[in-house]
Amino acid sequence: MTARRAFRERFGGEATHLAEAPGRVNLIGEHTDYNLLPVLPLALQRRVRIVLRPRRDGRVILETLSDGFRGVDFGMSAAIAPDPPGNWGNYVKAAAQEMAVRFGADIGFEGVVESDVPVASGLSSSSALVNAVGVAVAALNDVEIGPLPLAEAMADAERYTGTQGGGMDQAISMGGREGHAALIEFAPLRMTHVPVPDGWRFVVADTLVRAEKSGAAQEAYNRRTVECREALRGVGEAAVAAGRVPVAPGSYPALLEALEEPEMLAIGEDALPEVLFRRFRHVVTEAGRVRRAVEALREGEMEGFGALMDASHESLRCDYEVSAPELDTLVDLSRRAGARGARLTGAGFGGCMVALATDTGVESLLGALRDGYFEPAGVTRADAGSRLFVALPSRGATCVPIPVSEAPPGAGA
Repeated sequence: MTARRAFRERFGGEATHLAEAPGRVNLIGEHTDYNLLPVLPLALQRRVRIVLRPRRDGRVILETLSDGFRGVDFGMSAAIAPDPPGNWGNYVKAAAQEMAVRFGADIGFEGVVESDVPVASGLSSSSALVNAVGVAVAALNDVEIGPLPLAEAMADAERYTGTQGGGMDQAISMGGREGHAALIEFAPLRMTHVPVPDGWRFVVADTLVRAEKSGAAQEAYNRRTVECREALRGVGEAAVAAGRVPVAPGSYPALLEALEEPEMLAIGEDALPEVLFRRFRHVVTEAGRVRRAVEALREGEMEGFGALMDASHESLRCDYEVSAPELDTLVDLSRRAGARGARLTGAGFGGCMVALATDTGVESLLGALRDGYFEPAGVTRADAGSRLFVALPSRGATCVPIPVSEAPPGAGA
């Protein structure tokens, strides 16, 4: 059933607006955004879509076409009671509450949501949902705001769900551009679009291991943020004691401004416990890899970009300890099949891998992953298309009126 038909059956009449927001794949720069260091993602062609109609009573009633997910029903408010942890409705409530708090939004909506972004796969389906609700509420309440300020609001909103993340996912989902990746920097948030060279293909493969943002995975994710703060404090204090800086830098960008990478790593190795040093080493070296990757992208240096992806994965596997056997298997298969580089993407602990291939080698890579991973896992060729695909850099989130005579794009008639 299509979203538009489901809307008619559930609510009667026609939806008036289509809100949509893309998922994302991060090419490099993992676990750096919440440390205010740069990232290099692109917005995917796969999107969360909501067909909807405003409600003047302030209620938000949302159904989903996805099996196993119950609908949500609540009132727009600056203090919305959350559902139990892990419930998808909390992402809807997060955006609605933030819009009420920041902008006084009080017009709700009824709608049906559908998505072709795999859930709990490291492609930011949850942030895409938050953004789709955000642009919907903004449009219905005549909130005039640019993509990046709204992305900042939605990044704050998502902390309602208990995840202490950064702002990458919301920013690229709001500000993506067709044919481009984006260098995203923080404090202040800014975005520089970088064209993806002709002939470059980024392949996304899902491990089929869910990367949940709740329970043990959320706890492990949040623990990394704490470890990074502790490492920053330890290195800053040691640098002051050594006379290298007058005061301890209060952020990773400030630290990288004050000290060269080799020096700060030497200080960190002496000052920090082993685990904290490894976390610190990943964050610092990953920031450098992002900068070099942007230059490689601009110059069309595929081999150099791929080598940086490989180094990023090794750092995430060994120093940050967020890989999984399935991710390592997909990375190894990709490299053996001719990928120029491959790495986990997203928070890790499961989810997806991204690999770089040439336009002439991409079909061979896709075939190798189907035969070597998905077929042994019992995934048919027909079903593999939702879990293995070429990423097409796409535009960001929008909410637009639905012409009366037309079906919304992607929602059917």
